[in-house]
Amino acid sequence: MHKLIPVLFATTIAIFAQAQSPPSAREILDQVRLQQSRQQLDLQGQLRSGSTIVPFRITQTGPVIRYTFANPPETVQLRLEEDGARLDLVFLNRTKKFSASRLDEKIGGTAVTYGDLALKFLYWPNAEVLGADTLRTRNCWKLRLTAPSKDSAYKTILLWVDKESGALMRIEGYDQRNLLVKRFEVVSAQKIEGQWFLKQMRIEEMEPGTDKVKNRSYLEIKK
Repeated sequence: MHKLIPVLFATTIAIFAQAQSPPSAREILDQVRLQQSRQQLDLQGQLRSGSTIVPFRITQTGPVIRYTFANPPETVQLRLEEDGARLDLVFLNRTKKFSASRLDEKIGGTAVTYGDLALKFLYWPNAEVLGADTLRTRNCWKLRLTAPSKDSAYKTILLWVDKESGALMRIEGYDQRNLLVKRFEVVSAQKIEGQWFLKQMRIEEMEPGTDKVKNRSYLEIKK
């Protein structure tokens, strides 16, 4: 898993694995964004929650990532720009800015929202490295990001970034009361044409203030 690529977030980097001291949070996030904009992808996958299955296709050419869903039938485009990420709807190859009112909408009833696709937290200016941690035998940097405004669905994000590959191994989102509400975690990977790609990611929507999972979904990529 030394080049693990979580496809939902389309990131793979090599950051300071041998550094004598931790890199700054800004250095880590700068490298994540840089590598995101260099991916070339064309893969099939699905979001699965219980008996609900939402097939999708993910394609990426440089800084433009498109998610084409079958249920509901629509194409969402994420453009990674220097100063932020822009989410659009695609109609006959024409784009229209994605409505802010829909960002918290769940995709096909799964735990994943359209806002989760936007990766806006990677551009938050308030970030710090909390230290090192081990996750699924992988050595990771642990970061805390704080939203610049109350408009965000999350007040705080915790990230676990693989030291060797730079892959995002776990993402936890906390609400305005600092209660855990969403967790994304890589479960397994697979090798496709000589490169490591995500095989399965678990997404859990939590009952705030408890350890109870109220919605568990999976993002799965097929060869």
